Amino acid sequence: MLAASTTPAAEGRIGGLAAELPSLRLVHQRCCLCGVEDAEPVAVGEDFEYRTSRDSFVAMRCRRCGLIYLNPRPAASEFDRIYPPAYHAFDFSPESFGLAHRARSRLEARRLLAYGKHLGPRASIVDVGCGDGFHLALLKQYGQPGWRLAGVDASERAVAAARTRGLDVHLGTVETAPLTPASFDLALLIATVEHVENPLQLMQAAARLLRPGGRVVVVTDNTATLDFRWFGARHWGGYHFPRHWNLFHRPALRRLAELAGLEVVELTTVLSPVNWVYSIRNRLADRGYGRWIIERFSLKAPLALAAFTILDGCFQIFRRGALLKLVAEKPHV
Repeated sequence: MLAASTTPAAEGRIGGLAAELPSLRLVHQRCCLCGVEDAEPVAVGEDFEYRTSRDSFVAMRCRRCGLIYLNPRPAASEFDRIYPPAYHAFDFSPESFGLAHRARSRLEARRLLAYGKHLGPRASIVDVGCGDGFHLALLKQYGQPGWRLAGVDASERAVAAARTRGLDVHLGTVETAPLTPASFDLALLIATVEHVENPLQLMQAAARLLRPGGRVVVVTDNTATLDFRWFGARHWGGYHFPRHWNLFHRPALRRLAELAGLEVVELTTVLSPVNWVYSIRNRLADRGYGRWIIERFSLKAPLALAAFTILDGCFQIFRRGALLKLVAEKPHV
């Protein structure tokens, strides 16, 4: 049985500052979809990316629904530690990410406009887990001028960065933010559901914000991929240990939407090179390779990102891309 502890071998791999840090406070959890604990371990890994702790973490697969979840996971009180100031979503800027930022901006702008193609000129959009406002800024730049945009994020640093862009972003969670129910036409949950303790509660709260006929778009990591099959025992980039707490495949994501009272309009995949790149990065870091080679596989490495964009694009032809995309609608009745 895998255990969430730090073994001598793992401690040797961690090294440096992380080995000197105290262990995180961890809490037990069950499957957020089934509400029971009937799971088997599929992976054990560490915080290969940011080295915020000395702990090892266990990913469990629910035998009933196939959801993969971290158990135990960091307590909510550890938020500021597991999301350090250097966390990329707090400041995904052109100054820091250069060519990768420009390429991603073009790609995400096209996707966002496709998500909103059915919206009228006075529509309202909320971005849940908006980070530094990257997607909201693209909507502001390329969307219709009459769109009302709002965001929510739990990070003070991210909210501050978003507000410097002139964006209307609330600090907190979608459950507690001062947003009027049934007042939005579109809710975006892009790279959000995997980070929260209770994705069902999150989806229900997002649904309450929608007008009847409004839609929610969820984009999250896909566990039914070749990169997961190759790297899933330890180094898969989608684990993002210890920040991704719940990970989905198509049936589990569909069930999440239906439990939240939403009608699934579309459930497919989209391409992304990130999990491929970070899977290799994690393996190199775990095996003690030098920083120079490790940094060739990151969000600041355009060659690696380009190569794996082409590779994942081939899988996307067969709807096996690295990310899942769900579009679901709030019923009129």
